[in-house]
Amino acid sequence: MHTLKKITLLITTVIIAASCETDENKASDEYLLNSTYYQTNDILTSDEENDLLFSREEEKLARDVYINSYNKYGLSIFNNISSSEQKHMDSVLKALINYGLEDPASATIGVFSNQTLQNLYNELVEKSNTSLTDALIVGCFIEDLDIKDLDDLISRTDENMIINTYESLKCGSRNHLRSFINQLDSINVNYEPQYISLEDFNAIINSDLEHCGNN
Repeated sequence: MHTLKKITLLITTVIIAASCETDENKASDEYLLNSTYYQTNDILTSDEENDLLFSREEEKLARDVYINSYNKYGLSIFNNISSSEQKHMDSVLKALINYGLEDPASATIGVFSNQTLQNLYNELVEKSNTSLTDALIVGCFIEDLDIKDLDDLISRTDENMIINTYESLKCGSRNHLRSFINQLDSINVNYEPQYISLEDFNAIINSDLEHCGNN
């Protein structure tokens, strides 16, 4: 088969699979956007404050990488999930406002206050730009990392409002991971988890879409 035909077949296969995931994250997105936060006098620890600031920019990293991939490849999964990540950013912003914290997120795509996230963004965009398959693998990597980081953040707070926010974000990340894995499965490409355990990974991808916050 000629190279051009191979590329066309690959893209066609992925586009067909992508059509199945459009509604995957609606339930969790609606829950996050409709959640109500009230100004509180609760005082956070420095870890809790720093974790919220980090979470806001980590969700931005995911959104910005997916925007880049959508602009390069035009595949709907990147557009759909980048929109979902924007809602996740909005959810963390509500928590920041609730606790009187200044928003660290730049309005500019690809610009971060946290240098670690800036460096990671640069690396992931470079890899995503290599090929469509690599961009899908990067999507799995981001959600894999996000789930692990959210577990760590949850372990460092006893604030119910913050825990609920992180749990909702983690639920969304599980749905996103399922979506990216479905895309890779459609082109016979495997992804091995880098951060969460293989047991947790298999439990996620072998289970159905979650309706986050509404169970």
